[in-house]
Amino acid sequence: MARFDMSMASNGEAATGVAADVLFDLGMAYYLGKDVEADIAEAHKWFNLAAIRGHAKARQYRTELAGEMDAAQLREALGRARQWMGMH
Repeated sequence: MARFDMSMASNGEAATGVAADVLFDLGMAYYLGKDVEADIAEAHKWFNLAAIRGHAKARQYRTELAGEMDAAQLREALGRARQWMGMH
């Protein structure tokens, strides 16, 4: 999944509105630690990006996950999302 993450990000496909489901799936992978090391900041980043693109379930997961994170983790997640958006 991590390889998928990087290939999608590098070729720009994940930047399209159509990719909200892909971004949500990446969030789930990082949240659950499926095929990648679990990372809640990374999960929040992908849920946030999917939510921005209109994915309703991602909005719900992002909100619930934010409630489980401390301030430093949330800052890290938001910073990662901003960085990704700035590159795409």
